Order: sequence, then structure tokens, then C-alpha cells
Amino acid sequence: MSTATYESNPILDKLPKHLKQYIKPQNYEDYTAINQAVWRYVMRKNVDYLSKVAHTSYLDGLKKTGISVDHIPNMYGMNRILKDLGWAAVAVDGFIPPAAFMEFQAYNVLVIASDIRQLERIEYTPAPDIIHEGAGHAPIIANPEYAEYLRRFGEIGCKAVSSAKDFELYEAVRHLSIIKEAKGTRPEDVTKAESRVEELQQNMGEPSEMALIRNLHWWTVEYGLIGSIDNPKIYGAGLLSSIGESAWCMTDKVKKLPYSIEAAHTSFDITKPQPQLFVTPDFAFLSQVLEDFANTMALRTGGLAGIQKLIESKELGTIELSTGLQISGNFEYVIAHEGEPIYFQTSGKSALAFREKELVGQDTNQHATGFGSPIGRLKGINITIEEMSPRDLKAYKIYEGELVSLDFEGGINVSGKIVTGTRNLQGQIILITFENCKVTHQGKVLFQSDKELYNMAIGEKIVSAFNGPADLKSFDLIDHELSKTISSPVDETESELESYYRQIREFREGKNTTISRNKVFKEVRNKFPKDWLLSVELYELAVNNGDEDFAKEINEHLETVKQDNPQFGHLIDDGLSLIKPIEVN
Repeated sequence: MSTATYESNPILDKLPKHLKQYIKPQNYEDYTAINQAVWRYVMRKNVDYLSKVAHTSYLDGLKKTGISVDHIPNMYGMNRILKDLGWAAVAVDGFIPPAAFMEFQAYNVLVIASDIRQLERIEYTPAPDIIHEGAGHAPIIANPEYAEYLRRFGEIGCKAVSSAKDFELYEAVRHLSIIKEAKGTRPEDVTKAESRVEELQQNMGEPSEMALIRNLHWWTVEYGLIGSIDNPKIYGAGLLSSIGESAWCMTDKVKKLPYSIEAAHTSFDITKPQPQLFVTPDFAFLSQVLEDFANTMALRTGGLAGIQKLIESKELGTIELSTGLQISGNFEYVIAHEGEPIYFQTSGKSALAFREKELVGQDTNQHATGFGSPIGRLKGINITIEEMSPRDLKAYKIYEGELVSLDFEGGINVSGKIVTGTRNLQGQIILITFENCKVTHQGKVLFQSDKELYNMAIGEKIVSAFNGPADLKSFDLIDHELSKTISSPVDETESELESYYRQIREFREGKNTTISRNKVFKEVRNKFPKDWLLSVELYELAVNNGDEDFAKEINEHLETVKQDNPQFGHLIDDGLSLIKPIEVN
């Protein structure tokens, strides 16, 4: 993707290419006056209500991040302010894969879906939108402890191993969010998509690391409460951006539980309000639970279970051996002996690295069809190859020009002529290169070639296994074709309503004070009897201008709208409750 589609800065410049493929221009001019009115309504309602129930960092953060109540945030403006906090923001098109989302966080970049919910779904949308991301996530990062938790979460989360079912569920949720937010979608299509998500959620099998860490993300970053069980405050972005759920979550109908690692095993349904929420005593405790969870991941435990997770994921992953040698590729199979891996094999392009830097000559061109190697100890020898000094290696004939036959525990044999060895910075041998090499397991040939050199990885154990490559530059990761969110064409009727919203917005902002508000009101009342938000805005202007007769007329109309459309009743009442006459000295 060309970086010309967005305005960069020093933080965004550090992003790897494969993340930049998800960034899209915000196109601020595409936001309509109705979009702006939706933003203003939700933000006025939120700030009024959340000032009582949100963590103190929220209101402080709104000021620090420069997010206005009256205008949808412009990403360029946000970035100028966020950079002082060490963060940046980018616009994306709806949901992106969870690993990519978390990796952005690891680079201190907030991912903001730049679309905005429709007026019909002003209280809540399953699709990520700028209200959720901009008004929910951004303000809380002004709290340094929470910002570090978010960064660290991204760093650990993007290493979590997924399952094939995770991606299937992600695609289904993304599809549902797109069609639910698109105008004119048939109800039966939404029902079908919801059933698909429900079916997948109920048949996920054993949850993957990614599924578990997504649960932690949901119950903290999205739906977290902080403080005491009896008097919690809101900090989760999903709650901060939902005027319906932020009120609902504070009632006794939602169970409050002390936050713990158990939250990782508590699944959620994105299509319904949450029946229970977790309360953390403070932001530092979030990091403590995150580290406890990371200790259970293959990233830190490695071993046979770790490589088996990579094989099951069918995704590009990496194992790290006890010498620090890292092998990246699609892991095909592993041979085990007494519960320990003794041989592994990747298929397709693979690469070797040390400390996240590709080894010279060990790239995907060298290993285009896969990489396999024994690991473990040599049979009958107390010292491991990695622990051998140059003198030890010579004594055991593991030396340049020697013809050797190495028997590993578990029945792997490597025979051939040693060409050279590669060492790490600590002086340990991490790779031995052979010619005329043959590798067998209990007599079965795993590799044999007279022409091709064979690189044998050195390491007694697999100490880590994680999602993605060790060195990002080793692989071409620009491979995602995302389904696009649907932009519905604006029909003539919508265009007319839009023009009325625009006129009233321009009047309120002093751009055009010659507009007749009475005329606009009568037109809207006659042509758009179900529209309530513009009448609420007109009522606000009438009250602020001391025009009691006009305010009364609008109020009577809104009562009629409520009677004819009871579903709008609480929205209208909430909007009116925010309006207080401006005091004139």
C-alpha cells in the first residue's frame, strides 16, 4: 500500500509494511451533517453521563487527546496531539484480523474504524466505528499505566497462536458487522449472518491462545470496569462508546466479578449486551494478569505442546531453540520421543533467524520448500552439542571436513560430511552445515541429497513457539484482501433530509445565520415525521435563543414522534434532558 493515502508521522513511520496494508484514508469530507449530528448527540450524552460513572482518566483524556464533543475527530488533528503521548492513530475499514489489531497496539498505534454508525443504531453497533474507537479507546490512553498495558497487550497478543476456526469466526463477525450497518440489508440476511456467528461460537472446540487472549481483551480493553465491586467505574471502550450499555452495565442486572485470569476462559457474544463484567482494582493489576496469562502461552512454554499448536494453526509461526536459533515457517509435523520433540519439519518458504534478525544465507530462497531438523541430545553423551566447547566438538569429530554419523536420542540419525558451523554471539554453535547428508528416523529417510547442502539446527529444547515470523523482513506478509464495508448510495429523500441537517449545523456554528429554523422545522415535520434528532437540535437552539413559543411547538411534535415511534422515546427524552438554557449575564 502506498503511504500517500494517509499523513505519516515518526510513530507511523516505524510500522512494518504488512500493517500499512490495512490503513485507509479517513476522507473527512465524506462525513455528512447527519453523521456529525449522531457524533454530537452520543458525545453530549456520554460526557454528561460518563462524568459520573467513568474513570477519571476518561474526561481528562478527552481534553488531552483533543476530541471534541461537537465534531467527529479528524485523524490528522488527533495525531498531532497523540504524538505528545507517544501514540498515533490510523483509519481502517471495519474489523481487521485480531493479530494485526494487536500488533498495531504493540507499535503504540490506535486502530480507528473511520465509519460512523447510522442514526437508526445510534445506541450500539456491532461494527467498529469512530465513536467506539475515537471516543472510547483514545481518551483512556492519556493514562500512562493503561497506555503501557495496551502496548504490552499488543506485543504479547500478536504472538498468540490462532486456530483455523478463529479466522472463520473473524470473517463471519466482520460480515455480520458490515451487513448490519449497511442500509437496505434484508432482515433475513442479518438473521442468517447472526446464526452463522452463533453456530461458530458454539462449535469452536478447544479455545486457541488467540481466542483466550481475545477474551482478556474484551473483558478489559472493551468492557472493563475499575475500582471496587460495589462502586465500579467504566474504562472499557465498548462501554464508553455505547450510551445504552454504559447505563445498563451499572444496574444490578449485570453481575460484577473480580477480574482475574479466569476472564480468559469466559467467552462473549458480540451481538448481545453482556450479562456479567469484570472489575479490576487498578490499571496495574491488568498488567499482572496479562503476565500471568503470557506465562501459559507457547511463547514462554515452548516444548512439544508449543510446536503442536503451530502445526494445528496452519499459519506462519516460529519456534525458538535453546541456542536462540529461530525457525519460521508453516510447521507440518513433529516427531516426539518420551514427550519431547526430537525432529520438526516445515513446508513451503521458511527462514532462520537469531534474535529476530535473519541469518545471512538462511532466507526463504535457501529454504523455499521447507526446513527440517533434529533437536535434543546425542545418544550416550552427557553434554549437549550447544554446550560443547571447540575442543569438545573436535573430540567428538563434529568438525569441518569430518565424515560423521550422529545418533540422537529417540532414533534420529544424521550422517554426512561437515562443511561448516555457525555460532551465536555467546559462541554457541547454532547451525551445522553438511554435504552428502542423510537424515533418518528409525531407518525411515527424512532427508537425503548428494547435491543439496543440509543445515542442521542446534538446540536441546524448543523454548518458545509463537505466531508470525521471527524477522518480519523474511516473508512477504502483504496478502490480505479484506472485504470492503458497504457504502450505500444516498437517495433523493435522504439527500433532502441531509440538507436540512446541514443548514441547522451551519446556523449553530454561525456559518449561515440567515436560515429560517421555523421553515426547516415545518419541512422536516411534514416530510420526515419519524426523524427526531434534528428536532432535538432545533429545540436546543430555540431554548438557547429564548424562543419559548418555537420550543413549545417542537416539544409537541416530539411528543407525537414518541407516541408514533415508542422506540425513540428514551432517545428523545435523553436528548432533551441535556438541554439547559444558556444564562445571559
